[in-house]
Amino acid sequence: MIDINRLCPGCMNETAGDRICSVCGYDSVSKNDVDCLNVRFLLNGRYVIGKVTDRSSEGVTYLAFDKVKNSPVSVKEYFPFSVSLRNPDKTVSVKDNENFSFNEGLLEFIDLNKKLSRLENIAVIPIESVFEDNGTAYAVFSQNNGITLSNFLDINGGALKWEQARPLFLPLIDTIITLNANGIIHGGISPESIIVGRDGKLRLSNISVIETRFASERFQTVIYPGCAAIEQYSAERGNIGTFTDVYGLAATIFRVIIGVLPPPANERIKNDSMSIPSHFADELPRQVLVSLANALQVKIAGRTPTVEKFRDELVYGETTENIKKAENKRRLEKEEHSRWVAEKIENSNHDAQKKKEEPSAFKYALIAALSTVGVFVVLAVILSFTMFKDYFFPKEAVEKPSDVSSMPSVASIGEIDEGADDIKVKLYTVPDLSGKYYSQLEEIKELDDFVVNISGKAFSDTAPRGTICAQSVEAGKEVERNTQIDITISLGPAKIKIADVLGLEPDQAKLELLKQGFLFENIEVIEKYDSDSEPGVVISQEPKYGEVVSTDIAVKIYVNSYTDDEEE
Repeated sequence: MIDINRLCPGCMNETAGDRICSVCGYDSVSKNDVDCLNVRFLLNGRYVIGKVTDRSSEGVTYLAFDKVKNSPVSVKEYFPFSVSLRNPDKTVSVKDNENFSFNEGLLEFIDLNKKLSRLENIAVIPIESVFEDNGTAYAVFSQNNGITLSNFLDINGGALKWEQARPLFLPLIDTIITLNANGIIHGGISPESIIVGRDGKLRLSNISVIETRFASERFQTVIYPGCAAIEQYSAERGNIGTFTDVYGLAATIFRVIIGVLPPPANERIKNDSMSIPSHFADELPRQVLVSLANALQVKIAGRTPTVEKFRDELVYGETTENIKKAENKRRLEKEEHSRWVAEKIENSNHDAQKKKEEPSAFKYALIAALSTVGVFVVLAVILSFTMFKDYFFPKEAVEKPSDVSSMPSVASIGEIDEGADDIKVKLYTVPDLSGKYYSQLEEIKELDDFVVNISGKAFSDTAPRGTICAQSVEAGKEVERNTQIDITISLGPAKIKIADVLGLEPDQAKLELLKQGFLFENIEVIEKYDSDSEPGVVISQEPKYGEVVSTDIAVKIYVNSYTDDEEE
């Protein structure tokens, strides 16, 4: 059973009582801001609040621990700072004359998150619960272990090929279509609001009350320059629609495959200088360029109206065009063939009529007919291998690369396009993590190619406390990218020789014991009077110096309460 009193508010891992968490480096004396819930606040009798992970105009998001499920979660609290107040008991009240604004947003917050929790098979961070408490409302999300798309791009060269981005984005695009169909406009789609999970899938996050997505006097606006559409710079709520998500999605894909965001829309409306470098224009499929150009129109009137239409142009644009070309080609060939057959039939009827009128020329007519048949046979053979091959042979066997079969099929959506360059599997060497502190892993550049997960803690006689004592994939092994490496954090030796803290001041003595691995709450300071010893220092300890003990036992240090003032 997990002891919630030992949970680190910074990572929700069980600690050994250290002030500084050996897993995430969180200082246990840290506090959340006064206008937020306190660390270790028990919400709804179930959720232990941890550190603040995000603050927006809509509210506050906390790392928390679910006592029922025994697992970390994220809790979003509706607390629009411009209209809300935090009371001393941590309940929420509303500023004067702002009740309508607060309550309107509160109802939308509850409705939005309940609606999201009911939708199935969508690429968003799952919502586990929505409830009201403390005069406001809360939404509980499954713990997110991924990184933002922006960070993912930073550690992967800054951009992706279209063949790589295509299978990543298609499930996400379908999710946005589903949200829009249910009346949900995100309004904040960007590399910062898309999460890349450890499973390699994209998920949409930060779905908020829509009034936070455009200029507003009541709520602080949260928009992303480069991804925000021009209508989000206006205070008119009616301007926000599916076309707003089209712009944000297209700008995000532009960032992924080009490497930079488009210029902000409020600058483009004055002087549109957006362009695509020529080498990208040569490399990208035509339908990608066309669909992005249509979706990134600054003015609503010229922009692709829905995400569904944007998807069709992005994925099917060139395929549809080639299908039409192929159909037109076959139609023209069929018409030409019909005319040719009609002409030959007409000629044959003419020959037959001539035969009846000139019976004496039967011999010559027979020779001419046989010659004609021979010509027909030769023509038929030639034509069957040329213009009429679609009628004599299976289409799949004869179509040219420019025909329909060379285009991405609907069934292949979500996979890398056929015909794209083969992706060779590159192997990466696993670095040696033993003896390193978890906080030092960020400095190891080679780890950018792996997923590191803390699997647990264990006593170790060789690895210092707080360092890594074991890893699931041995150092030096070559594995594929994004392979998960489970690490074990050392608790230090199971038994140690207790330090000599005699003569030290209380804080210094406790620090020495903490370094050895003794629990903070197990170190008891007791005053003891001794006029023959130096005042204010440790004059005795239990266990005594040199004894070999377990680090989870109680330690007593006796501090001399005698003072120099008494002697005077």
